[in-house]
Amino acid sequence: MSLDLKVWIEAARPKTLAAAVVPVLVGTAAAASDGRADLTAAVICLVFGLLVQVGTNFANDYYDFVQGADRADRVGPRRAVASGLIPPRVMRGAMIAVLAAAFLSGLVLLWHYAGGRSGLADGRGWWLLALGIVCIFCAVTYTGGPYPLGYNGLGDVFVFVFFGLVAVNTTYFVQAGGFGFDAVVASVAIGLLAANILVANNYRDAETDALAGKRTLVVRFGRRFAAVQYAASNGLAIACPVALWLVSGRLGVLLPVLLAPWIWSLTRRLARSREAREQIAILGGTAAALAAFGLLLSAGFLLAR
Repeated sequence: MSLDLKVWIEAARPKTLAAAVVPVLVGTAAAASDGRADLTAAVICLVFGLLVQVGTNFANDYYDFVQGADRADRVGPRRAVASGLIPPRVMRGAMIAVLAAAFLSGLVLLWHYAGGRSGLADGRGWWLLALGIVCIFCAVTYTGGPYPLGYNGLGDVFVFVFFGLVAVNTTYFVQAGGFGFDAVVASVAIGLLAANILVANNYRDAETDALAGKRTLVVRFGRRFAAVQYAASNGLAIACPVALWLVSGRLGVLLPVLLAPWIWSLTRRLARSREAREQIAILGGTAAALAAFGLLLSAGFLLAR
């Protein structure tokens, strides 16, 4: 059994952290394009997002082992608990500690947004506390609890909502003091691309998930459905910058459209893939496409100031 730092870094799944960083980057860039950026709020949002993502990954590692989803014949990156590198009780404790830290960072964000004790006394921003609690609750119930979302075909919705709509728009809101059209459209694109990371992951794991009773959308409806879902999400995501340009007339927001050939190639590769090694590469490419899209869209917002 190894409890060294490398094992914990691997368990945190660094390649998934783009799903937490990109929404904050895009929401902050949208706020900056409106002249409302607040870097302190942005940093707190980033800390909260990263902690929730890592906590979700720890919960996934623990509960997938408990539920029997991480089998010996599973393909893809090893899981710390299933591999015997971290005892289940230790991983469970780490999950609780990380999500508790996320909750504390959320309280700091609430304090900052409300402007201190007087703002809290006036009732400003308390809905942020409720939203933060829901985020942390869903991080656990994604794979844990009596009705785990990821085991019942709701994982894609969870990712789209929380790593797209909620993350981008909340980041924008705590800086700009309201909601904006640009941020809302951007959040749809980011949510769709983030959900496609899950689609690619579940596409690879369809057989072992089915044996473990994990009823993802890929297991429920098959790989052909998943390939169509992946393609449709990519197409809608690319259409979002076009919609922003049509409404605002700002050319900079079209920068992510440059990624269309690459994203289309990933779409074709997924539909044709048969080998786990190829599917693992597509998963990495999907995460990289999300990061690139977020960077270019953020740059486009800043250029459009």
